[in-house]
Amino acid sequence: MKTKWKIVIGIVFLLLIAAGVYGGIKYKEKDIVTVQTGKVLKEDLASVVTASGEVKPRNYITIGAEYSGQITDILVKEGDHVRKGQLLARIDEAQSKADVAAQKAALSSAEADAAASEASVRAGEDNVAALESTVARTKSDLERYEKDFRRGEQLFKDGLIPRSDFEQREAVFQSQKASVAEAQSRVVQGRTQLAQLRAQLAGSQKKIAQAQAGLTRVDDILKKHNATAPLDGLVTYLPVRVGETVQPGVQNSAASTVMTIADMSIVTAEVKVDETDIVNVKLDQPAEITVDAIPGKVFKGHVIEIGNTAILRSTGLAASTSSTSSQEAKDFKVVVAMDNPPDEIRPGLSCTAKVTTATRRDVTAVPIQSLTTRTKGDLLPEKDKPVNPTPAQVKANKEEVQGVFVVNSTTMMAEFRKLETGITGSTEIEVLSGINVGEEIVTGSYQVIRSLKNGAKIKIDNKPPVVKPTT
Repeated sequence: MKTKWKIVIGIVFLLLIAAGVYGGIKYKEKDIVTVQTGKVLKEDLASVVTASGEVKPRNYITIGAEYSGQITDILVKEGDHVRKGQLLARIDEAQSKADVAAQKAALSSAEADAAASEASVRAGEDNVAALESTVARTKSDLERYEKDFRRGEQLFKDGLIPRSDFEQREAVFQSQKASVAEAQSRVVQGRTQLAQLRAQLAGSQKKIAQAQAGLTRVDDILKKHNATAPLDGLVTYLPVRVGETVQPGVQNSAASTVMTIADMSIVTAEVKVDETDIVNVKLDQPAEITVDAIPGKVFKGHVIEIGNTAILRSTGLAASTSSTSSQEAKDFKVVVAMDNPPDEIRPGLSCTAKVTTATRRDVTAVPIQSLTTRTKGDLLPEKDKPVNPTPAQVKANKEEVQGVFVVNSTTMMAEFRKLETGITGSTEIEVLSGINVGEEIVTGSYQVIRSLKNGAKIKIDNKPPVVKPTT
């Protein structure tokens, strides 16, 4: 055999040996999983709920039209600061002024009639008093004449006076009785007339009350032609112009809104918090607010209001008033007061609030991505799994357990460890029990952690990933 063939055969033989060795190594490594790991450390954690929304004043009032008419004057412009009671706008008031003048005239007429009736009542009362005095006087005279008559009657019977003298005394007595009856009749007539005059006075007083009520009504209507500021604040919305006609009572209509006044002394960020986070939000929790229109600045604040009504994310309507599926995503309104709002802040600006719901100092923590779940059945060794499990065993084996995979440095195997967790930070989660500081755990990759099995052989590769250059 030639030398060159010997050399070729030797090379092929060496290549076959190398391939066999390489294949054997690969065969042994086929069940080894490459993972990334990290140490369990002590951390300072803060649980933060992030939500977006818009800037709103704590207190604002939309001034609506209270009377139909054309706007004749607008005395402010959008962005002006106004004081409580300040005149803001006027609506045409010619008709209402005429109504006020007419009602004032009616009131004056009613008051004049009442004054005349009151004078007549006083005169009637004086007349009745005079008539009653006359009755008293005539009764007194009647008593005197009656006594004279009785005395004359006895004297006549005794024959001491002539008949003519007796008859004269009788005539005077009877005449006085008639005078008393006449005086009493005049008193009755006077009292009747007085009652009529008093009834007329009561009617006149009622007319005065009616006229005063009518004047109050038309005067109130006249005042409603003027829009005044209900509070100190800022004009944030002014949709109307001079010459336009406004109409009261039309809900959600531009024609019914004159302007909006906002009290900017308390500025809030009204945000919508996801239903999964709302249970952690409490009153007075601190927050950091960023405003899209003011980049690079963070404003401090605190929670002052938490909504109790779920709001559908797709429509913005209360879930209780919607007929859509109850499985739709929902939010809750949370109001965060800004501690020191800047002067350039404006209602309606988009903002983001980060509410700190809990903080922990120097606690055991693991990366959130390392946390995973497995069923109890997945964690059982093959030899311990029942061949014919009972329904109760099947149900128990489906129960999920939360934990991490701890690296056994001796066997180089990943062992699942159940954990009790606390608050969740931005990238770490607090561990209450189940693991110790310094232990090594599997932290990646996500795909590996999701499919890693308890007791799997692993190989650690913590080298940073190679970034391919862009072309």
